[in-house]
Amino acid sequence: MKALHIITGLGVGGAEQQLRLLLRHLPMPCDVVTLTDAGTVAEEIRADGTRVVELGMRGNRDLPALPRLVGLVRAGGYDLVHTHLYRACLYGRVAARLAGVRAVVATEHSLGEHSIEGRRLSPGIRSLYLAAERLGSATVAVSGTVAQRLQRWGVAPDRVHTVPNGIDAGRFRFDPRARARVRAQLGIPTGAFVVGAVGRLVPGKRFDTLVGAVAELPDARLLLAGDGPERAALEKRVAQCDAFDRIRLLGECGGAVAPDAAVAPADGGVPGIPELLSAVDVFVSTSDDESFGLSVLEALASGLPVLHVTCPAIDELPPGEAPGARRIGAGGTALAAALRECREAGNRRLPVPPVVARYDIATSVERLLDVYESVAGQPLRRRPPALSPPELADHDRSLTAR
Repeated sequence: MKALHIITGLGVGGAEQQLRLLLRHLPMPCDVVTLTDAGTVAEEIRADGTRVVELGMRGNRDLPALPRLVGLVRAGGYDLVHTHLYRACLYGRVAARLAGVRAVVATEHSLGEHSIEGRRLSPGIRSLYLAAERLGSATVAVSGTVAQRLQRWGVAPDRVHTVPNGIDAGRFRFDPRARARVRAQLGIPTGAFVVGAVGRLVPGKRFDTLVGAVAELPDARLLLAGDGPERAALEKRVAQCDAFDRIRLLGECGGAVAPDAAVAPADGGVPGIPELLSAVDVFVSTSDDESFGLSVLEALASGLPVLHVTCPAIDELPPGEAPGARRIGAGGTALAAALRECREAGNRRLPVPPVVARYDIATSVERLLDVYESVAGQPLRRRPPALSPPELADHDRSLTAR
């Protein structure tokens, strides 16, 4: 089996990093098409030995991009097309059908109760989604919560397959050397109480609540990794509060998958996610409309206590699988009180909880392969040896030229 993955973009984000991790474990040859300009994750995927082609779409309504995408799908001779994120699911399903590929899988990474990928849901978005969904063979939900939302929308239950996101826990193991290095680089005292958070800077993540809660705690510090349309508003909020010198908006942090992710900070002094998690004392997820909660699992894999408003990856499981995680209310007062308790408990690392092993990437890949085989009706081939960089460049040029 030969597969093509189509994704909206390849900047730093949960879905993008999850795709890279899947590609490192899937047993068949794969190519990737990114609809918009490639970002950091595209270069990482290429370095892993997988071809990445940029379609160069200029916006959601760039319809001339569709025939180009159809041509790429047809020329590649793919047995299966797997799409990721809303725009790629719309264009990718149509292109696959026009190119004659009948095995089409789409993963729904970020469907909230009231938003999709940080944007407010509307009747038009829902109608387009359902129309495109019927062109596919199966839709993968990353949690039971997402599966229920899809079915409430009108997606047939037998077309929805729950395949949770996976994690490579070893990449996030606590590293005391990285902790000391990052704190020294960022000018943070050894014994300071540091709060960490990771996510796209969009309204639904409610990072403004986190900024306000940290500002209420004298001497507490915040390291927030991520970028997005709310960055300017958050910078303004930070500048106006008394804690402006204790709160750092780090921008995008990569390194969630790379073998050397926890070795050194990225260019410009920005740590990778594993390093960041080693440097902080508690992790907070303030979003009240999550699809999975991958960053929470990464924090637990680093031995951090976690405060979260909602996290389907944990909330759907029996009690006791994530003893280091505590669910809190959505308000800033409850968060500030919980942070005070964490600070009083002292800076400590916890044992990695059972929930982390439950979501091992190997298990997720096996479940995804079951979906692939059910829609393609054929067994899987072994993955060929990775291409060398010169061969990879030749293949990129060849595929783009076709």
